[in-house]
Amino acid sequence: MLSRRNFIKINGVTTAGLSLGFRPAWFTGTAFESKRPPLANRKFTSRAVEATIQNVKAAIKDPELAWLFENCYPNTLDTTVNYSEKDGRPDTFVITGDINAMWMRDSSAQVWPYLPLIKEDEALKSLIKGVINRQAKCILIDPYANAFNAGPTGSEWDSDRTDMKPELHERKWEIDSLCYPVRLAYNYWKISGDSSFFDENWQRAGKSIVSTFKEQQRKNGNGPYHFQRKTEVASDTAPNGGYGNPIKPVGLICSIFRPSDDATIYPFLVPSNYFAVTSLKQMAEMYRVIGNDSATAINCETLAAEVNDALQKYATAQHPVYGKVLAYEVDGYGNQLFMDDANVPSLLAMPYLDTLSVQDLVYQNTRRMVLSSDNPYFFKGKAAEGIGGPHVGLNYIWPMSIIMRALTSTDKAEITRCIQWLKNTHADTGFMHESFNKDDASDFTRKWFAWANTLFGELMIKVHKYYPEILQNI
Repeated sequence: MLSRRNFIKINGVTTAGLSLGFRPAWFTGTAFESKRPPLANRKFTSRAVEATIQNVKAAIKDPELAWLFENCYPNTLDTTVNYSEKDGRPDTFVITGDINAMWMRDSSAQVWPYLPLIKEDEALKSLIKGVINRQAKCILIDPYANAFNAGPTGSEWDSDRTDMKPELHERKWEIDSLCYPVRLAYNYWKISGDSSFFDENWQRAGKSIVSTFKEQQRKNGNGPYHFQRKTEVASDTAPNGGYGNPIKPVGLICSIFRPSDDATIYPFLVPSNYFAVTSLKQMAEMYRVIGNDSATAINCETLAAEVNDALQKYATAQHPVYGKVLAYEVDGYGNQLFMDDANVPSLLAMPYLDTLSVQDLVYQNTRRMVLSSDNPYFFKGKAAEGIGGPHVGLNYIWPMSIIMRALTSTDKAEITRCIQWLKNTHADTGFMHESFNKDDASDFTRKWFAWANTLFGELMIKVHKYYPEILQNI
């Protein structure tokens, strides 16, 4: 079965991708032929998305870049969403692409770039509301799980030593798995004005998020979560009986795994704790304004303040080159890990997630650090430069990190460079990938990775809105 680990590659194409019927341009020999499924085979079609594609494409001078945008931006809707109605309510199950499971993080991020269009397209609005409803159900099944099946089918990871249930695809505890659904729900409400998702189910799920965060502050022992897997990959399991490396309870929240699904070294994952602060503030507003529940709102705000205070005390350090910066992980004892990982939340991505301002001095110092050789997972090669991570290994750059660099930049020259790297490293497939070799973009992992595709579309739309001259000059 497929996993989020490396796949075998044949001339840069994963065997998984080939078996699913996807072919790069060099298989057909036709330059810039659409790589979208035929209209009848698409999972979902949005008139607002199609109009956006035509509008943005018309402003892109380079035909290859326009082709990339048209392939990538609708990829989530074309290939990964499964919409239905259950008990008279929208229900949307979203797979990641080449893995037939729904990650809480990925599913939120995959539909995120379509949110600005929901006031123009009622069907798209229902589809995203269905994701919100499904995520609330998932949290109520198990707030510690990162990925779910469409039903109680079991998965290849049923033998993991943790509290597996048949509805779970995988049970790696990652803070961001509970933050992303809040981000999606909150912004859906803000854009649409529709608060009907905030029903009894969602309110119970939200309270479960708060209680899980509190459990993982580990003020009274390790708490209920543990995870072990029989594997040759050290980062695919947790040490110390599955509870992770030791922490000193200082108010931060443990995340035994990173957004990459790799185990943390120090369990206080800094960007994810910042994300939790933002999510708790958003939940507080929803409980107060929509739910008229001031007690839960205060509970969220109190926890957010505690985590934020602990971040100020334990997450920063004075770097000899960059000044005051953020560590990637800490443990409360004074140990700090200085690196960044391409997966979001990352240190690089914090302004994108509304956790720090792009003008924040500490963020800018940290940004310079993680986009340099002082980040052990920053790679610079013949094909491009960017951040990778332990999940795939050394010398592999994630397009996601290049996209995120551009999304969090106000420098037109830097944004232009990022788009050129992305254009030059899709290896003639017309899509973004999980990662590629820094010296040879045809050596890549995951041909069908919908999050990266849709994120690229989001970048192009932002550039079209704020820096349209870039699209005329590339």
